[in-house]
Amino acid sequence: TMNISAGSEYGNFSLPLQNATPRDSFSAALTKNTVAMLVWLVLSIINGTMVSTFLRHSFFYEDPRYIMFIYMVVNDAVQLTLVTGLYVTMNISAGSEYGNFSLPLQNATPRDSFSAALTKNTVAMLVWLVLSIINGTMVSTFLRHSFFYEDPRYIMFIYMVVNDAVQLTLVTGLYVVSYAFSKILASACCLLIMTAVLTTRSTPLILAGMAIERYISICFPLHYGHMCTIQRTIWLVGVILVLSAAPPFTDLFITLAKEPPSFFKTSIFCDHSLLFRDRIIYYKNCAFDSIYFSFVFLVLLYTYCKIMLTARAASTDLVSVKKARNTVLLHGVQLLLCMLAFVVPSMQAPLIQLFPQYSLEIRYVNFLLVYIIPRFMSPMIYGFRDEKFRKYWTRYLIHRVRRVKPERQLPQKPK
Repeated sequence: TMNISAGSEYGNFSLPLQNATPRDSFSAALTKNTVAMLVWLVLSIINGTMVSTFLRHSFFYEDPRYIMFIYMVVNDAVQLTLVTGLYVTMNISAGSEYGNFSLPLQNATPRDSFSAALTKNTVAMLVWLVLSIINGTMVSTFLRHSFFYEDPRYIMFIYMVVNDAVQLTLVTGLYVVSYAFSKILASACCLLIMTAVLTTRSTPLILAGMAIERYISICFPLHYGHMCTIQRTIWLVGVILVLSAAPPFTDLFITLAKEPPSFFKTSIFCDHSLLFRDRIIYYKNCAFDSIYFSFVFLVLLYTYCKIMLTARAASTDLVSVKKARNTVLLHGVQLLLCMLAFVVPSMQAPLIQLFPQYSLEIRYVNFLLVYIIPRFMSPMIYGFRDEKFRKYWTRYLIHRVRRVKPERQLPQKPK
């Protein structure tokens, strides 16, 4: 998508790097990326088990030989993660860069029949409605009880719920609108795309912040009160917003410098790659995303290993330690679901080539995998697993259901 031809109607965007080297075909790129990811996964598991073995036995800490060895393992793991991330990201096909909110309806693909379009839009709207109700009741439960305001854990959780709700609403809205309007104003599309990218990039950083909070509460319980304060939590939310907003705003600034002012008055198909078309943006996002996901992955790995080490050494309150460990592990699953935005689009094109008759169905399934299914994880991790929040959330749901039901007026006995 970013390989815009030199004869584009908006001007010549050819760069020295463009067409300098031949690109792999879709099937070749898919094979190479799959092999690279599998090798990275196997080596990461091996390195992770070595680090866990080192952390579980204190006598390893007293031997310089093993300290240098584990340092080499961690160094190689970081290098492998960064190099593999850069390789896979740079190998993503031109139409599948991260942050590309292209919807399943492109101009070059056949459109669904009326019944198929109605079915897909109905399913998308129903899923959005169910998740919005769940998220709305969670926010209401949080707002109704003031003691949740005083716990950084629940502040970060509700921030993630609101972030996911905004992202889900934007993506579902863009999906449904694409069936009615093939093109919209570039200025309106810019606002929607930037907000969607901001919320998408916020999720992994929120996961890292929540993992650090669990790590402090388990490993430094005596210092938790002054390390995790409400003010610091609010500052952390602000930092996450700034870091998440930096990439889309730099995309906008580059586009403002490269494009004529009339571009934002034209009508385009609302797509990240059609809005931010300069090749520099592609390479910038590749570098940013590689560092970004590697940092979050290492934070989750470190906090998980430290909590697991604490669980092995603890003699009391093992239940809370195990819950914290499982929570961080589920954060890792969430991070992998977030990374589907990298993997799934690069697999979409070769799958469509293999099964062209199912191209629209493949795009629809990818839309569900990348943007819908990961939104189920937040309610499951805290809304269902956390006993305290589940208690008040259930009370609120029962209260709302009883208010909806009509009250029966029983006849009163005469006095």
